[in-house]
Amino acid sequence: MLLSQIVDTSGSHCVVMRQDNEARIVLGADSILTLAKRAMAKAMPLAALIEEQGLGEIVDLEAAYAEGRMLAPIAPEEPSRLHLTGTGLTHLGSAATRNAMHQKAGAEENLTDSMKMFRLGLEGGKPQGGKTGVQPEWFYKGNGHALVAPGKPIISPGFALDAGEEPEIAGIYIVSYEGVPHRIGFALANEFSDHVTERQNYLYLAHSKLRPASIGPEILVGDLPAHVEGTSRVIRNGAVLWEKPFVSGEDNMSHTVANLEHHHFKYEIFRKPGDIHVHMFGTATLSFADDIRTQGGDIFEIEAAPFGLPLRNPLTIDTTRPADAPVTVAKL
Repeated sequence: MLLSQIVDTSGSHCVVMRQDNEARIVLGADSILTLAKRAMAKAMPLAALIEEQGLGEIVDLEAAYAEGRMLAPIAPEEPSRLHLTGTGLTHLGSAATRNAMHQKAGAEENLTDSMKMFRLGLEGGKPQGGKTGVQPEWFYKGNGHALVAPGKPIISPGFALDAGEEPEIAGIYIVSYEGVPHRIGFALANEFSDHVTERQNYLYLAHSKLRPASIGPEILVGDLPAHVEGTSRVIRNGAVLWEKPFVSGEDNMSHTVANLEHHHFKYEIFRKPGDIHVHMFGTATLSFADDIRTQGGDIFEIEAAPFGLPLRNPLTIDTTRPADAPVTVAKL
């Protein structure tokens, strides 16, 4: 089952459920967040709640997308209640890309911090018997103000040194009033980052991640397939500039999803009732690794069959503020 949010032709917000290639309006719901809260209150699965509420008219989702009526699949009224976070070095091919950016001269035993972190995941990221595994790399991207809807521009700040996509899968969560995280489902994500800044020094990783991100258009409700195959591409002037397949799912990861979730939500600050979390699980595929340098007007497109429609976003470079213009702090 796939869920998405659109603005209908009358201007109202609607939830759309898609199954077996038929998309229909979910009755009595103006957002996926509303449905999730009801499901938690009734202690019932989303699918059962949707069946109880019923379905309405058929919707042409592709038309809504093309007309700019597709919304981000999760968007609280107060954007600061949404946390954008992620993990890195979680996929079996991810270390090679990251290691190339952080390579140090020296012998085999002089491993980069990236390779050390990756090996930790290989050795302890998939614990058995209900045990806790090794913690992954973790990063913060921002709050709901940094979340970009499908089809809308991803804006790179003028001071950025790079504007690169990262095709990932994200878990979408809401925390109950009892402080228990509940997973709504999984969605495609573009974990947009500044790889040139990161390459300068690994300690700049935090800076490189403070960028917008996009998710959707649809949320896959249920379990994440163990093996996911997708394609990431950069389109320039109507033609494909770069294209590469990517894989995800636990068969292609050095951590279980449960282990990544544990190490995020083990922090009490991330279990505040009513908060929303979009947590991205990492990737091994970047156009930057193939020496692609994006520019304003390029379109990022990420697709994988289990997630329905592709995630598309044009890139815009913010030129409203000079790159070297200082931010002045006012005195009180």
